[in-house]
Amino acid sequence: NLTSLTTFDISGCFNLISLPNELDNLISLTTFVISGCLSLTSLPNKFGNFTSLIILDMIGCLSLTSLPYELNNLTSLTTFDISACSSLTSLPNKFNNFISLTILDIKRCLSLTSLLNELDNLTSLITFDMK
Repeated sequence: NLTSLTTFDISGCFNLISLPNELDNLISLTTFVISGCLSLTSLPNKFGNFTSLIILDMIGCLSLTSLPYELNNLTSLTTFDISACSSLTSLPNKFNNFISLTILDIKRCLSLTSLLNELDNLTSLITFDMK
């Protein structure tokens, strides 16, 4: 019942493989940081319930292979950083709901095979880095 929690930071949990579905009760969450969770392979589908989320930082989640489609529900998201997620093969098909997104960082995602078709719908985007 951590309904008032605004920041969730579990950076560096090297052996964490998955996140519990029960996180969906974090309705006030604005910042979610899971950087350096080297063994994390996926995110729960309920991740899209974090509609107040502004910052999503997943730098260096080396084993993460995909992102749930439900991420499209994160309409308040302004910063989305998935740098160095070297096993990530694809992004959600639709990013057009990310109307507030100003920073998108996908550099060093070496296994990414396709890029978003909807980049032109990201009208608030200021910084896009994919080197």
